[in-house]
Amino acid sequence: MDNLKAHWEKVYETKTPQEVSWTQDKPQTSLDLIHQSGLGKSARIIDIGGGDSKLVDFLIDEGYENITVLDISAKALERAQTRLGNKAAKVIWIVSDITSFVPAQDFDIWHDRAAFHFLTTDEQIDTYVQLVKKHVRKFLSIGTFSTNGPEKCSGLYIKRYDETSLTKLFEPEFSVINCKTEDHLTPFNTTQNFIFCAMERNS
Repeated sequence: MDNLKAHWEKVYETKTPQEVSWTQDKPQTSLDLIHQSGLGKSARIIDIGGGDSKLVDFLIDEGYENITVLDISAKALERAQTRLGNKAAKVIWIVSDITSFVPAQDFDIWHDRAAFHFLTTDEQIDTYVQLVKKHVRKFLSIGTFSTNGPEKCSGLYIKRYDETSLTKLFEPEFSVINCKTEDHLTPFNTTQNFIFCAMERNS
């Protein structure tokens, strides 16, 4: 874990948003999926591996009141906080590797765009899945590289998914609402194929 943390701290210390592949000016698909949950502005939302993503900016501006952003990199969260200025005080910021995260609360919406696919061992994946099953009350939004996506990101090997392999991990506690594939255009004009799935907890 220490090596992984050092890797991500270096990325965020040395590269601008325009120098990393995952940057989005507006994370429209993530916003659409969160809206699809149908939950109100008081929903407890966590963004896993949020880094310095602008998702939190849009959620704050839309009036969401209970937002948590988790990332392994303190530098990434610091950049987001600096960008947000006074608005950063409206957010709970957590520096943690997701596989060692111990939530202090449950969440209504768990959002993850491009963090889960960095977990490549059965143990890491199971730890993540059990976290979700234990602490997500309503809605799961998850995006990973698809089976047509890259095999590596930021110099690290990732695990690619299709609809079946991604959604069955969270069964039977969660049922799929819908999945879609989408090409992400990177700041350097290459494309990465993602799969996004929305799932809801079975009552």
